[in-house]
Amino acid sequence: MEDLFRSYWWLLFPMAWFLVMGWSSWMDYRRHRDRLDLLKTYAEKGQEPPAELLQSITRNETMESWGMGPDTPGHRRHSNWPWQANVVLFTVLAAGFGYATWTDLYGAGEAFTIVTFVMVALALAFLVSGVFTKKPRG
Repeated sequence: MEDLFRSYWWLLFPMAWFLVMGWSSWMDYRRHRDRLDLLKTYAEKGQEPPAELLQSITRNETMESWGMGPDTPGHRRHSNWPWQANVVLFTVLAAGFGYATWTDLYGAGEAFTIVTFVMVALALAFLVSGVFTKKPRG
């Protein structure tokens, strides 16, 4: 059992990310549900709800707090980081893992080959996506 934790300690990071994102989603759900209940209360009383309440129902506050909301300057679908930076990042990672494959670093050349192909595929995907995505007018 001790070897399991020694060998797979790095799994704590994706598990922590999974738990944090799950908690964030749960809190977003609760916040949205409470706003809908408040809207339902206004409807039952026959009153007009405030405009801010109606706007807050369609807004994703978690994404906005992370700087990725639709009103954020330079907003793209998932990130404010330009696509060129992603191409450079994954190209450099592919080159590093390609070097590890070529030198058979740690005796794991086959594993590094797979990672190299994945990094090249991601770099090409970002390149194609960036080149063929329409730029927003403004």
